[in-house]
Amino acid sequence: MKAIAKKVLVGMSGGVDSSVAAAILKDEGYEVIGVSMKLWSDKYYGDTCANSTCCSLEDINDARMVAYKLGIPHYVLNFKEYFHEQVVEPFIRGYRSGLTPNPCISCNRYVKFEELLRKARMLGCEYIATGHYSRIVYNEQTRRYEMRRAADGKKDQSYVLYNLKQDQLARILMPLGNYDK
Repeated sequence: MKAIAKKVLVGMSGGVDSSVAAAILKDEGYEVIGVSMKLWSDKYYGDTCANSTCCSLEDINDARMVAYKLGIPHYVLNFKEYFHEQVVEPFIRGYRSGLTPNPCISCNRYVKFEELLRKARMLGCEYIATGHYSRIVYNEQTRRYEMRRAADGKKDQSYVLYNLKQDQLARILMPLGNYDK
């Protein structure tokens, strides 16, 4: 009897890293579902996201095309309101208060690894994955998951993932963590 493949929801930005992450996981035998997150209202796509790698319609179409070539389903999830509440508004408040907030840390914490994980569970996925360069290792002695630097120190992104919780780390795959770009 053939083993059932574990399902993983891969956040696909349309860029190379998330596309390669999806391909690696598919090659490893996972049942891969690609998703792109819609974070902005359509009125912003012309100006605000013109040079972004996470929110333009062109990026979503690139992710959809990669998913098609990989033979995996691709969906677009509407996170506009949640993104605005959890990332944009706190950024504006902090900036007005004289702080220099990092919206990527909030987006990773609340959108990618909290809300996206919640959606993955609803879709019956055991894991979520991204194209981040970082590694998650289970430490048998402490019985805890640990965030580790990526093999490629120049691409390491563990510093923007420092606030992830144990229950999140247990369900996240980072297939690029052991690779050089």
